[in-house]
Amino acid sequence: MSEATKAPAPRPAPSAAAEVEALKGEALAADDRHLQGMWRVVFELMAGGMALYYLYSAGFGSQRAEWHLGVYVMLTFAMVFLNFSWRPGRAKTRPNPVDLVLALASIGVAGYFMHQYEAIAYRIGRETQLDYAVASIAVLLSFEVGRRTLGWALPIIALALMAYAYYGPYMPDLIAHRGYTLRRIVNYAYLTPEGIFGLMANVLATYVIVFIFFGAFLNRSGVGAFFIDLALAVSGRAVGGPAKVSVLASALMGSISGSAIANTVSTGALTIPLMKRTGFRPETAGAVEASASIGGMFLPPVMGAGAFVMVELTGIPYLTIMLVSIVPALLYMLSVWVAVHFHAKSLGLKGLPAAEIPGLGKVLRERWFFALPLALVVTLLVLGYSPGFAAFWGTVATVPTSWLRRETRMGPAAVWRALVDGGRQTLVVGTTVGLIGIMLGMISLTGLALKFTTVFLSLSSGSVLLAILLVALASLVLGMGMPVTASYLVVAVLAGPALVELGIALLAAHMIIYWLSQDSNITPPVCVSAYAAAAIANADPWRTGWASFKYAKMLYVMPLLFAFTPILFTTGTWDHVLVTWFSATLGTIAFGALTVGYLRRSTTVLEWAGLAIATFLCYHPTLWSDAVGVGLVAALWVFQRRFELTFRHGLRRLDGGT
Repeated sequence: MSEATKAPAPRPAPSAAAEVEALKGEALAADDRHLQGMWRVVFELMAGGMALYYLYSAGFGSQRAEWHLGVYVMLTFAMVFLNFSWRPGRAKTRPNPVDLVLALASIGVAGYFMHQYEAIAYRIGRETQLDYAVASIAVLLSFEVGRRTLGWALPIIALALMAYAYYGPYMPDLIAHRGYTLRRIVNYAYLTPEGIFGLMANVLATYVIVFIFFGAFLNRSGVGAFFIDLALAVSGRAVGGPAKVSVLASALMGSISGSAIANTVSTGALTIPLMKRTGFRPETAGAVEASASIGGMFLPPVMGAGAFVMVELTGIPYLTIMLVSIVPALLYMLSVWVAVHFHAKSLGLKGLPAAEIPGLGKVLRERWFFALPLALVVTLLVLGYSPGFAAFWGTVATVPTSWLRRETRMGPAAVWRALVDGGRQTLVVGTTVGLIGIMLGMISLTGLALKFTTVFLSLSSGSVLLAILLVALASLVLGMGMPVTASYLVVAVLAGPALVELGIALLAAHMIIYWLSQDSNITPPVCVSAYAAAAIANADPWRTGWASFKYAKMLYVMPLLFAFTPILFTTGTWDHVLVTWFSATLGTIAFGALTVGYLRRSTTVLEWAGLAIATFLCYHPTLWSDAVGVGLVAALWVFQRRFELTFRHGLRRLDGGT
């Protein structure tokens, strides 16, 4: 029986636990108030009420558009002002009068939008002074929500775009425009479907938060412990067992959480201490967990929030995006797995003792039914139902499923806690809704996307490879100040059309941007998943971030495969696609060894160069290049083996001579 079954999963040290809680969410600030008394009740009523409202909408049809969007923005803003203090280090157990005024103002501006929705639509271009006043308050509230939870970076970017809209005539000719008054800018950000109540709010309220509620119910019903024990049973005995458990558990948990940071915290609390205990350095243990947790952003059925944004931007059904993502996501997890294997081999690390590993048959026999809600969601998606509808019924199914095991039965109190957890977790992405709406509004108002496409095509000189490098650079820079979803959305709006102009298929172009936007989770100086893992591992965050970058290099390889091979089945025939998948698998295995610089032993510079050539040949989607690449890897392995035998023979002769 596993440790997770015998006793509660190991916890981080108190100081680390506090850091982990502070880092939950995509760069959420570390000043969560931990409300007490009446204010805790008020907050939980808001969070639970949000969950009930949007679960009902997902299952039985949403309310009118203004209510669907307005309630979400209203509750998100109000919960932020109740739960986050105005300045780091000022956290208390209750909001102050200013916070209450701002929370009430949030309710007021969202209420005005809902009440005046039809009237506003009729008077677009003839807005009243009251419209302007309310719009100004809404914009200021959006900035304060973003500042409190995400710091200054995102508000500064949004402010820069507003300044660009105002000072358009004074910009360089390539990006100049006629300019707009402050009144026009503010009204556009609040009153039009391009702004605060626009695309981002619609995606979050319609798709993303419903899957967040689903994940919260799954965690309360015991699915997390089932996945971790399943990972232990499958890979606990292998070389570097705990690290491989981390990869597999992160894949399983990531398929339902869709959040790298939540995945890191939930699985890392168990896997990181296990890795450290078996010989991994703290930085390496944190890096493996952070790198593996990113895979959850790609792995169906519940991918990251960006996947639902992709649905809205491209018009491609979520089922299609989900299906084409399976092979790339598995290849990413394979790349981390192989790199971990060779790293463990280089250190001579073994697996866990048999006494600590549960039997696979026992785990499946006793808890197989925990996979039923997930299977239901997949089935409904395949049958053509909407993602929100599938997530609703998956959420409902977790309650009766939990009753099949005494230890996990969810009563009314547990159901309410799951609703509150889900509502609280929506702040992970919800805090960006106002600022991202403003940014998209400014891009639409000024026509910046079209201008950026022209500049982008000029800089890339028609080179697809150079264009991908520019997208990678843009994603890295924006990722330093934006959460992953926001970074993807902005880059997709600006650079997506340019990639399509260069001949890349629409789906492939967005997949390239989506994958490259994930590096903000693990690439220093801003790498929130790596920082969360470092907190659990009691490791240096900077070193953990760079180590994570080492294990997650597949983030930069896969976009090249999207652009130059039919791995997404956007082009080519079935036989070509199958050869591509086979080649990519071989290339990923070779790439894992290349990343670590180890085969039978650490590679020399020349051996590493040979391994790099072999990796490139394996990735090239033809059988002859695969054969040459595999042959080259085999030759290197034999060479290292013969060298090793010769060395041992020489040592024995020396020993005999002495």
